[in-house]
Amino acid sequence: MFRPMFRRTPLALLNLIHDRRKFLTSLAGVSFAVLLMFLFNGFMNALYDSQLQLLQRLNGEIIVINRLKTTMFVPRSFARRRLYQARALAGVVDAYPLYTSEANWKNPETRKTRPVRVLAFNLADPVLPLPGVLANLEALKQPNTALIDTQARAEVGPTRAGLSSELAERRIHIVGTFSLGTDFAAGNGNLIMSDVNFLRYFANRGPEEDERSFATADIGLIKVAPDADIERLVQTLRDTLPNDVLVLPRDGPEGFVQRERIYWQDNTNIGFVFTLLTVMGFVVGIILVYQILYTDVADHWSEYATLKAMGYNNQFFIGVVIQESVLLSMIGFIPGFLVSSLLYALAAGTTGLVFKMTLTRVLALYGLTLLMCLISGAMAMRKVQSADPAEVFN
Repeated sequence: MFRPMFRRTPLALLNLIHDRRKFLTSLAGVSFAVLLMFLFNGFMNALYDSQLQLLQRLNGEIIVINRLKTTMFVPRSFARRRLYQARALAGVVDAYPLYTSEANWKNPETRKTRPVRVLAFNLADPVLPLPGVLANLEALKQPNTALIDTQARAEVGPTRAGLSSELAERRIHIVGTFSLGTDFAAGNGNLIMSDVNFLRYFANRGPEEDERSFATADIGLIKVAPDADIERLVQTLRDTLPNDVLVLPRDGPEGFVQRERIYWQDNTNIGFVFTLLTVMGFVVGIILVYQILYTDVADHWSEYATLKAMGYNNQFFIGVVIQESVLLSMIGFIPGFLVSSLLYALAAGTTGLVFKMTLTRVLALYGLTLLMCLISGAMAMRKVQSADPAEVFN
């Protein structure tokens, strides 16, 4: 009886939309819960994804770092000669050193200083093949020049070519821009310069800070031949190089990128805090949807009792409430998703973090939304099942 009846009369849909004002209020409640889950989950993933974006763009299949370097945030360098030793192995095309340091950048407008991360490499090495970097290689050969990240935080000031300011209390000229974004190590933004200019700024930094030279590097990038077995080559490098360095594939479950993500997941409260907030949004959604469905049942109490008196069983009413739950999850998810997309774009522009609206994450959050509505529907079913046909005469 249920299926033919539902095909002729979509009772669940009509129950939801018969009162337009109440229907819009219901959608707003579900969308609000969806928005909360998207925002909390989005900020958590943005913090992790932002920390990995530089590593994912480095031009090398194998990474060499100091064995004591637990994360990109730790300033541990290693002997550059390890890269020369790696070049001698079969399957290695080349090995590039990358230099990093933190320095104070002076906002050219407000004159306030903010810490930024400086990345440097030999301009002949394709270490970081970003479009902005490749377009300004010749300009970077000039003394005291750098590129500035267009996704730097607003505190850094304007991010355009032609600026002159101070870095590490020395004059610097911005000759171009690139797009990367901030992370825990970058703080407010990034600058890119040549390795020669890097020594001009950081070779002699005073008695309290380590001096830099070409004898050491912060990260080593090993370019592998197309037909080489990366896993086997990693093991060969580990057996060949001294144990003062750590050799890792860049990608993969045991790779450098995943190692960095696991570090921040296990050693910070980011995951716990934002997961807890997401759960709170989920619980808020259950309460809101339950109130919506319970009110709908209460408003149609006499109709449900009449249908029971006509012979409809509890299975029919449970099906109606489940259908309402699914419809609410589908229709309420759409505006929540759209508003979240706009807020993601706004947050990315404001913070410089990477906010990704991936298909996997969208489907996962819709699954949570559907579960949220089904739990609320299950709670509201008890009211339907208790409907007494005699109440229609009250």
